[in-house]
Amino acid sequence: MPTITKPEICQEILEALQTEIQEEKQVIVHCCFPATFYDGSLIRIWRSTFLVDERLKHKSSLIHHENISIFPYWTAVPPMQDYWFTLVFSGLPKDCTSFDLREEIPEEGGFLVKNIKRNGTDVYRVKLS
Repeated sequence: MPTITKPEICQEILEALQTEIQEEKQVIVHCCFPATFYDGSLIRIWRSTFLVDERLKHKSSLIHHENISIFPYWTAVPPMQDYWFTLVFSGLPKDCTSFDLREEIPEEGGFLVKNIKRNGTDVYRVKLS
């Protein structure tokens, strides 16, 4: 019976693959829209919502949204209770230490959460104002 040997993978290929793995990381942001007393409150998110690292001049793009409508549609927010939704973004650079959640829209009222400290899991909970 022939001897089966384990294949060897060149170190350069392993390093290149590691870079590809790092680029595929995603960032999950659970967002809380605080309770209001008003009936009929509406919210939505625009595709032009990013995670922005000003220091590194980097923008992570929105790639998925849960429990919130995307422009031009609206999501009704029940009165008297916090409303949670989730946004998934493309990965942040390895050297990123903090970032902003920024909705860049052509009208007033875009979401903005500044100076979110980076953690090891890239899963965050933020309260919108």
